[in-house]
Amino acid sequence: MSGKRILIVDDEPKIIRFIAANLKSLQYETAACQSGAEALKQVDLFDPDLILLDLMMPGMDGFEVLRQLRSFSSVPVIMLTARSNSADKVQGLNLGADDYLTKPFSLDELFARVNAVLRRLDGRMPAPAAA
Repeated sequence: MSGKRILIVDDEPKIIRFIAANLKSLQYETAACQSGAEALKQVDLFDPDLILLDLMMPGMDGFEVLRQLRSFSSVPVIMLTARSNSADKVQGLNLGADDYLTKPFSLDELFARVNAVLRRLDGRMPAPAAA
């Protein structure tokens, strides 16, 4: 699963380091930023295959980042947030997020969601489950 580029956008450095280290161990290339404005610049510079986007950030929140991002890019986005109410999930998905994962989450679930979104991007179907 190597060669895919994932941009991590979160205002918590510990979360960025944790996710990035684990994605790198799976051969993903990562870049990270801590603000929405920086994320929008990084999309052009890093050209990610997927963005992991925190919802609650100071300044520009994840909803506004997604709104602006969708005006010029269709890169897949998985929202990561501590906010789990259904209104936030619906708003994120309606703005163009491809998935929504609430904190705290397991790495296994995050990786499964990353793989699922990237499979759809590649147009590949998952292998049939063994019976």
